[in-house]
Amino acid sequence: MKWLIASDLHGSALYGRQLLEAFDREGAGRLLLLGDLLYHGPRNDLPGGYGPKEVILMLNERKEQIFCVRGNCEAEVDQMVLGFPVMAEYCLLEAAGRLIFATHGHKYHLDAPPALGAGSVLLHGHTHVPAKTLTAAGWWYLNPGSVSIPKEDSPRGYMTLEEGVFCWKTLEGREYDRLELR
Repeated sequence: MKWLIASDLHGSALYGRQLLEAFDREGAGRLLLLGDLLYHGPRNDLPGGYGPKEVILMLNERKEQIFCVRGNCEAEVDQMVLGFPVMAEYCLLEAAGRLIFATHGHKYHLDAPPALGAGSVLLHGHTHVPAKTLTAAGWWYLNPGSVSIPKEDSPRGYMTLEEGVFCWKTLEGREYDRLELR
C-alpha cells in the first residue's frame, strides 16, 4: 500500500486542498499526518488560506484513510471536532522489514530519540524543513517538511512511502529526493 506522509498543515484550507489533491493524484491508500493540523501556533504567521473549520471538514471527509500523531499545537478540543484519533504521541509502522517510529518531533527528535536499532527510521515533522539523515547509530531521521509553512527555503511538500521507498515531493508532485530502505 502507498502512504502519503505530511506534516504541519497549520489550519491552511488552501494548502489542505492541495494536499488532498496530491493524495488523490498519488493514488495513496493512507494519509499519515505528523501533527499540527488546525492551528498556526504562536511562533508562526498565519498560513495562506487559513481556515481551520474548512480543514476540519476536509479531513473528516477522509477520516477512514487518515492516521495521525499529536503535534505541539493539538489539544483535546481538536479531538472533539476531528473524526479520527489525533492525540497519540507516536505510531509504529513497518516497511521493508524496518521499524518506522512516526511522531511530530517536539518530544522525540534527533537530540531526544526513542530507542531505535540500526536501520530503523525516526520520522517526524515539527521543524518545517525536509530532512534525510543517517545517524552515527545507524538509524535514519526523515522529515517531510511542511505543507503550509515551509522554512529554510524548502518547498511546500510531502513524502510518499511505497514498497520501502520514501520519496520527497513538492505539493505539485515533483520528486526532489528519495530513500530506498533495502
